[in-house]
Amino acid sequence: MDHVDLPVITTGDSDKPISSEECPSDYFPDGGFRAWATAFGGFLVQFCTYGYTISFGVYQDFYGRIYITNQSPSTIAWIGSVNAFLFEICGLISGQLYDRGYVRQLVIGASLLQVISLFMLSLAKPDQYYQESTCRSSYGLVFLSQGIGSGCAAGLLYIPSMAVVSQYFRKRRELVMTFVASGACLGAVVHPIMLNNTLNGPIGFANGVRASAALISGLLLIACFLIKPRFPPSKASTTFLATAKKCAHDPAYIWGTAGLTIFAVGFYYPLFYLQLDSAMQGLSKTFSFYSLVIMNTSSFVGQLTSGLLVEYFGVPGVLTVSTFAGTILLFSLIGLRTLASVVVIGILYGYSAGIFQALWAPVLAVLSPDPSDLGARMGISYAFMALGGLIGPPISGALLTGDYIWWRGAVFNGILGAIGCSCFIAMQIVLRRRDHVSQ
Repeated sequence: MDHVDLPVITTGDSDKPISSEECPSDYFPDGGFRAWATAFGGFLVQFCTYGYTISFGVYQDFYGRIYITNQSPSTIAWIGSVNAFLFEICGLISGQLYDRGYVRQLVIGASLLQVISLFMLSLAKPDQYYQESTCRSSYGLVFLSQGIGSGCAAGLLYIPSMAVVSQYFRKRRELVMTFVASGACLGAVVHPIMLNNTLNGPIGFANGVRASAALISGLLLIACFLIKPRFPPSKASTTFLATAKKCAHDPAYIWGTAGLTIFAVGFYYPLFYLQLDSAMQGLSKTFSFYSLVIMNTSSFVGQLTSGLLVEYFGVPGVLTVSTFAGTILLFSLIGLRTLASVVVIGILYGYSAGIFQALWAPVLAVLSPDPSDLGARMGISYAFMALGGLIGPPISGALLTGDYIWWRGAVFNGILGAIGCSCFIAMQIVLRRRDHVSQ
């Protein structure tokens, strides 16, 4: 596929295109049809990819009670955790490709992979976690399509759909990036409603997943037309190893990445287990279905309002406060027993989690003084975050055991949340010292 034609930006001395870091600050349009079309395309990508990943709680509940009843909660959780792991680890690839200008190729190719993966998932049969009878070389449709295929697609799409916004916006960059990220939380509201009413209704698993895949196909097709890069590949783009060496000598970046990684371990616990926890507490089936929707709706509000909060308090400060609140709420899951407790915890945790999700990319933009290696820096951080997303849900499932001892998961994830929050506090201290020295 040929690279798309990009607007040519020139200086008075040369007719050669210049990259974003060489561009005067007042050149960024900070608005206009093409800028907002690209931002909306990124919003749709988040809706269809990470929004689907964090809706896995519906599948965790459905697989555990109905469809894959011969597997433990921890085993089932590996499907979602591998998806989350690949979502973040693939940033190592997509970040490098983004820096080299392969934005359109990434968006189109990964969108196609996401659609194919979901349609393949619809072919899975009950109680067949690994369908080796279908194909000797296959690890199984459920794990392969939902865990690996969809995870890779989401990971390849995330960085391009977020970072390309920085080519159009400078003054309102953080605000617009939080808008793009909020697409994931809107998806996490819409997908659970659709999936709960199709998987558990007369339509059934196969047709329900196909209906969901059809919706995602249409939205990703629109996104492919809307997302267009503005700058050619940066000439100042450095190699991965060179960027990694710079990151290794950047204390603020190290603390920030450590905070994202450790907090990610506990972050997914309510997303994967809140609906199942509600059902196991004897609450009504209908309410249990919508417990995840309540949390994700609040998360959507959190993502939208995070852009306004950072305007006044800055990205690092808002991120630290949100993780502190999230830590308290992870511990509070010990007391989840009644309908009221599910609603209160779901709303409050959803709001803090939405802010945390929205600020992943903006905080890395703050920690990346050189825009030419932003994609690589995001990829490195997300690769470490991937470890948290990979091990967190299965460990929580193992702690629950087949008897569902819920306080164990709450304590474990609350402790990890507290450690992650402490790392963000250290990051802020380093940034403030750095600003003081520069003044």
